[in-house]
Amino acid sequence: MAPPLAATATGRRAALALVLVAAACMARRSEGIGVNWGTQLSHPLPASTVVQLLRDNGFDRVKLFDAEDGILTALRGSGIQVMVGIPNDMLADLAAGAKAAEDWVAKNVSKHVNNGVDIRYVAVGNEPFLETFNGTYLNTTFPAMQSVQAALVKAGLAGQVKVTVPLNADVYQSPTGRPSDGDFRGDIHGLMLTIVEFLAATGAPFVANVYPFISLYRDPNFPLDYAFFEGSSAPVVDGGVTYQNTFDANHDTLVAALRRNGYPNVSVVVGEVGWPTDGDANANPQYARQFNQGFLTHIASGRGTPLRPGPVDAYLFSLIDEDQKSIEPGNFERHWGVFYYDGKPKYPLSLRGGGGGGDNGSALTPAKGVVYLDRKWCVLKPSVSLADQKVGDAVSYACGLADCTSLGYKTSCGGLDAKGNVSYALNSYYQANDQDDRACDFRGIATTTTVDPSAGSCRFIVEIAPTTSAAAAPTTRLAAVLAAFICMYLLPML
Repeated sequence: MAPPLAATATGRRAALALVLVAAACMARRSEGIGVNWGTQLSHPLPASTVVQLLRDNGFDRVKLFDAEDGILTALRGSGIQVMVGIPNDMLADLAAGAKAAEDWVAKNVSKHVNNGVDIRYVAVGNEPFLETFNGTYLNTTFPAMQSVQAALVKAGLAGQVKVTVPLNADVYQSPTGRPSDGDFRGDIHGLMLTIVEFLAATGAPFVANVYPFISLYRDPNFPLDYAFFEGSSAPVVDGGVTYQNTFDANHDTLVAALRRNGYPNVSVVVGEVGWPTDGDANANPQYARQFNQGFLTHIASGRGTPLRPGPVDAYLFSLIDEDQKSIEPGNFERHWGVFYYDGKPKYPLSLRGGGGGGDNGSALTPAKGVVYLDRKWCVLKPSVSLADQKVGDAVSYACGLADCTSLGYKTSCGGLDAKGNVSYALNSYYQANDQDDRACDFRGIATTTTVDPSAGSCRFIVEIAPTTSAAAAPTTRLAAVLAAFICMYLLPML
């Protein structure tokens, strides 16, 4: 029997309301964007300043690489969802038994959740199956995940906080280059299926780090336009699908691997995606903006990828430059930030998609209340000859302990002359050591100046003032200054 008209109308209104709510939720999910907050800086901004930076710019999720108490405390009541990380060097201890995992969860999850921090994920390890690690973490990663999961269950948090592991895109591949032929890497295939089964059983996402820049960096023949989102002269044709950009093809290679092995419904989160601005010929603000804006506009559309239509959850890499990151992969590693070390935006970026440039919301908001050291710099004395052995010694020492990754071919400081290069190196060391007078001597070849030596795209920094969160750093920096004194003065006398 047909229902009464009133009931039908009520049902339609209810259905419409549900559709609108669902649409709003989907829009919210597709509009929101996460970001990685790394802390390998000589002079980190105060955690409260960074949290305000996140909020001012509309980041609604943050991924941390460690459980730093000060940072988690600063996130309390912020409304920002948190993925808290466990470093690889802790995996063995967590895998060894329940006690270590229970202690870690109590200290770094339960405590902060109870105090109003919205922790959603625990990231156990960071890219532990990279081939460059030579299998170091193969036997400890999954047991550590199990231990943390058991600890969360015991703490009554397993429904809210999910356990996952961020993995580099090298854990899956396609023998033909077509995304639909994707599968997990042969040497870890069984382990990957064990982890994916765990993720499926617990409702946790597969977290993959996707870097088109790395593809370009490693392969000089890689088509540049395929790294971006404006269409490619060398697309990948996969049956009835044409892939016009690296991101979609990489993402769908993972989706195909999940389908191939019986896990089509495991969700995917892009744990890291971005483009550096310095340290390599293809790392510059123009390309970084082009890639990041293209990516944000792409995911804001809500279309997803050919094999996984719909919203894409992603965390940009990264928030702020980190001058103490390892440069073993390349000098660009210290320049992934959307913001400079001091929280100033590098380029316009609309986090909600759109074209950037002149559209509303494209101007990022800088960090507020940043306190700098005095406006002075350390430079090479004009009278000093470049042929002086002390010059070469000083540059080698300064660059060994400070950040000189902006020097080099087609970098931001690539246009400096020889003396400019020397001054840049000396100033980097001077600023890293809080402008200590002893850090601007180098056996008499350096001097301080109040005239900014920056030139063109090359920025000679003035470091931000140390914060209480880096209370131990002054002692470390003082030790470095004393070491410089010994190397520059005492050793030549021996």
